[in-house]
Amino acid sequence: MLDSNDPLIALADTINWEFFDESFAKYYSNEGRPAKPIRLMVGLLLLKQIENLSDENVVLQWKRNPYYQYFCGMTEYQPALPCDPTDLVYFRKRIGKEGVEEIFAMSVALHGKDAQEKQVIIDTTVQEKNVTYPTDGKLAIKMIHHLHRIAKEEGIQLRRTYVKEIKGHRISLRFFRHPKKIKKARAAMKRLGTIVGILIRDISRNLNEAQLEKHQEAFDLYTKVINQKRKDSNKVYSLHESHIYAIAKGKDHKKYEYGTKASLVTTMKSNIIIGVAAHQKNEHDSKTLEAALSHANKHRTKPIKEAICDRGYRGKKEVDGTVICIPDTPKKRDTKYQKEQKRKKFRRRAAIEPIIGHVKSDHRLQRNYLKGFVGDEINLLLAAAAFNLKKWMNHFLVVLFLVKIAYAIYFMLYIRAEERRKYADLYLMFYRMW
Repeated sequence: MLDSNDPLIALADTINWEFFDESFAKYYSNEGRPAKPIRLMVGLLLLKQIENLSDENVVLQWKRNPYYQYFCGMTEYQPALPCDPTDLVYFRKRIGKEGVEEIFAMSVALHGKDAQEKQVIIDTTVQEKNVTYPTDGKLAIKMIHHLHRIAKEEGIQLRRTYVKEIKGHRISLRFFRHPKKIKKARAAMKRLGTIVGILIRDISRNLNEAQLEKHQEAFDLYTKVINQKRKDSNKVYSLHESHIYAIAKGKDHKKYEYGTKASLVTTMKSNIIIGVAAHQKNEHDSKTLEAALSHANKHRTKPIKEAICDRGYRGKKEVDGTVICIPDTPKKRDTKYQKEQKRKKFRRRAAIEPIIGHVKSDHRLQRNYLKGFVGDEINLLLAAAAFNLKKWMNHFLVVLFLVKIAYAIYFMLYIRAEERRKYADLYLMFYRMW
C-alpha cells in the first residue's frame, strides 16, 4: 500500500544493508538475549539525523510511520515501539567511531562518480556542545553540589555544608556586569572558590586510599577550575564536558561558541560531503587541513588534486600532494583567461557556506548532545552522512519528475489528436507507473 515512488523507499532499496550486517557482526556475541536487528538500529540512526529527531522522538515516529518501518526492513506494520530509546545510545557505543565511519562511507559511495571530483572545497565550523554559558560562579556552585553528593555517597559528615551561605552568593552573582554590583559579585565568586577548596580538603581527610583514588580525578578537575585565571589557556568551561574550548568566529550575534572545531570537505560541483574531521584542540585553520584531507581521501579511489579554501587557511600551499588555493591579488603574469578562471573558482568556494547551514539546522550539527570528544566525532559523521542521503533523495525526486514530464510530452506530441482518447487509459497507466 506504500507509494513505491517515495524517495525513502527508493533509498531503502538502494542501500546495501547486508554490508552492515556483515561488518557489525564482530560487535555481537551469540550469548545472552538476542540483539535487535542491525538494519533496524542503523536505520533508526539514519532517520534520526535525516529528520532531525531526538532518540525518543525517532522511536515514537517509527511506530506511527509505515515508511520508516519499511526503511528499517519491516515487511508488515508493527504497532509496538521498535526498541527503547536508550538502545540507540548502547548501539552507538557498541559500534563506536569506526562503525559510524562505515555508515558515512556508504553515503559517499551512493553518489558514485560525483564524489570523485579532483577539486574540493574545505571550511571549518563550530560544533557547539550542550552546555550552559560558563561563568566562574556557576561552575563553583555546581562543584559544591557535586562535593555534597560525594560526601553523602561515602557517608562523610561534613563540618559545614555552606548551603545557606551559597543562597546569598547566588543572589549576589545576578547582574554581575552592572557597575554597582560588580564589586559584590567578585567577592561572592572569590568566596565560592574558597568554599570549594575547604570542602575538597574536608572530604579528602576522611577518605581511605581506595576512596581517595576513586575521586582524585574529580578533585583535580575542581582544583584546576578554582585556580584558573581569566586569560589562562586550556581553561575548563564545563564539568561534564571538560574537553570543549571557546572559539571566536567573528560573529556579531555570538562572540564565543563553546564546543569543538569541525572541518568539512565537499566536492566543488556536486556539493557532496566526502570528508569531515573533529579537532580536539583549537588550532589555526591551516593546521586542520591534514586531518580533513586524509579523511576525505579514505573514501576515494583517486587522490584530491586541489583544495579551495578561504583566507583563514593562509600559511599552507600544499598538503600531502594536494595544492591549497587561497584568494589573493591577481598576478601580473596571469592572462585574462587565468584571472577569470581563478575568479570563478573562488566564487564557487562560497557554495560550502549554505551546506554548513543545512547540516547544522537540518541534521543536528547545531548542538551536539552526545557525550565526550567521541560523541563529537560520531555526531559529525552522522550529520554529514544524513546530508548526503538527503541529497540523493532530492536527486531521485528530480529524476522522477523529469521522467513524468518526458512521458507526458511524448503522449501529447506524438499521438494524433483523434487517437488521444483511445490511448488515454494507456497514458494514465504509464503516468501512475512512473
